[in-house]
Amino acid sequence: MAPRASRAWLIDLVLLGALWGASFLFMRIGAAEFGALPTAAVRVGVAMLFLLPLLLLRGQWAALRQHWKPALSIGILNSGLPFAFFAFALLTLTSGLGAVLNATVPMFGALVAWALFNDRPDGSRILGLVIGFTGVAMLAGRSAGFHSGADESAVLWAIGACLAACICYAFSANLTRRYLSGVPALATATGSQVGATLALALPAAWLWPTQMPSLRAWLALVALGTACTGLAYILFFRLIERAGPARALTVTFLVPVFAIFYGVVFLGEHVTAWMLLCAVVIVCGVALSTGLVKLGRRAAAR
Repeated sequence: MAPRASRAWLIDLVLLGALWGASFLFMRIGAAEFGALPTAAVRVGVAMLFLLPLLLLRGQWAALRQHWKPALSIGILNSGLPFAFFAFALLTLTSGLGAVLNATVPMFGALVAWALFNDRPDGSRILGLVIGFTGVAMLAGRSAGFHSGADESAVLWAIGACLAACICYAFSANLTRRYLSGVPALATATGSQVGATLALALPAAWLWPTQMPSLRAWLALVALGTACTGLAYILFFRLIERAGPARALTVTFLVPVFAIFYGVVFLGEHVTAWMLLCAVVIVCGVALSTGLVKLGRRAAAR
């Protein structure tokens, strides 16, 4: 009984990886017809409508009302901006490549923690940062994983948008730790979607497509908002509670696997050997830079 309960978090981990991997598939489908900002706005709006009733049913409205300022503000960094950046990037990049770049979030998190909290990384983690960013540079140096016809400037802007999204995630995670520690996870998640929705509403309305998007695009964004955002947030915070943040962090290794699989099966995307090599380099860098893997552990134990 106890061993089975202790491993229950693995189900949440795999399901979360599958949901967040699918988010890149749905973003690419939606962004092609809605555009980047409207895609992000519909995503957070649907997630907000999904989470608000749950918040009220759980009786956590008071927690959100008490901490609404940091929750809504951090939501812009945690959801609004990165969702828009990724939607823009996926107009040029394949969903699999976008997910591989998303795996650099923990590396940026380590850098932000170093800058804001003086959490100085050891030699092993610094080596991981170097390896991880080398993998990103390798990806940027070749056109593996880009849509046909994309020129060099579009590719660089797309990669830059992905990295900007990762930096937003890194800052929001550290700001959440500082200003929302102890706040119920559902209240934090709901507040972040409310804040992101308010921030994106006017820009999205201004850039709303003149031609009504297809039913396929609408369904993609509904799935993106409910399953890949609302439900995924609940799973993520539950995973942190059950397994701790270090194990929860390993979901970033699963997301590219699912995203690449979905892209190949449903969108006919091609995966090159160079892209897979770069993904392995980035994952190794993330594992070292976050402390999940340490060099010289046996030597230190002796």
